[in-house]
Amino acid sequence: MALDSTLKRHDSLMPQRPDGIGKGMALAILVHVGLLIALAFGVAWRSQTPAGVSAELWAAVPQVAAPTPVETKPAPTPPQPAPPQPAPPKAEEPPKPSQAQIDAQIAIEKEQAERKQRELREQQQREQQQREQQQREREQQQRELEQRKEKERLEKAEREKAEKLAAQKQRELEAKRQKEEEARQAKVREDNLKRILSQAGTGSPDSSGTAARDAGPSASYAGRIIARVKPNIVLTNDVPGNPVAVVEVRCAADGAIVGSRLVKSSGNKEWDDAVLRALDRTAILPRDTDGRVPSPMLLEFRPRDL
Repeated sequence: MALDSTLKRHDSLMPQRPDGIGKGMALAILVHVGLLIALAFGVAWRSQTPAGVSAELWAAVPQVAAPTPVETKPAPTPPQPAPPQPAPPKAEEPPKPSQAQIDAQIAIEKEQAERKQRELREQQQREQQQREQQQREREQQQRELEQRKEKERLEKAEREKAEKLAAQKQRELEAKRQKEEEARQAKVREDNLKRILSQAGTGSPDSSGTAARDAGPSASYAGRIIARVKPNIVLTNDVPGNPVAVVEVRCAADGAIVGSRLVKSSGNKEWDDAVLRALDRTAILPRDTDGRVPSPMLLEFRPRDL
């Protein structure tokens, strides 16, 4: 028995096993639930209105019991009115101006009106002067434009007049040259006629000499020239009729042709061009029997003579 009691005391001192935690937790929950119930009943007991207790007393003088006191709610406090706003101070009326001040103000306003009138008149005068100045400038520009146009017109008239004079002088010069050329051709024809007559064995019609012929080309010289030029004439078509082309030929002292000019057309341009081309191809004419080559010479070319 002593051993069993010793073991029990020893077990009570030992730490509890984990199974003891569940019992302690259940006990704590139970205690808390009881505490909550007690608090609930305590609050409910205090919130109840105590009931009035009446007792019947027997006395010599009957007395009536007092009525049960009833709680009365305090009356609501009425809202206090807002404090009155102070009235705004009255504006002080300005003192009425004196007659002197009124007169001075009238004088000032009158001076201002007169100044505005003067400024307006001055502005109008300046604008009028500007308009007049612009009008004068426009008139001056118009006059300058008209003067420039008049000058251009006069210059154009002078140019046209000068051009007409120059054209007239040119026509006169051309007419003079044409007359000189005609006179020269007439002289060449006259000289050629004299030469042809001399080749025939007689002198010219107005000759007064006694020689058998003039000192001109020999009678056979014309045939020699034709014989030299003939191989160089090339024609693609036949020339109808027997037109005469008169050509002036100028030669150097050695017979080299230095120039040829068609004096009289045959009327057939193909024949005229063929003769001029042939002279260019010939280049040099033969000398006469006396070793000279007359220059200039008028040579007549006919298709049948060739």
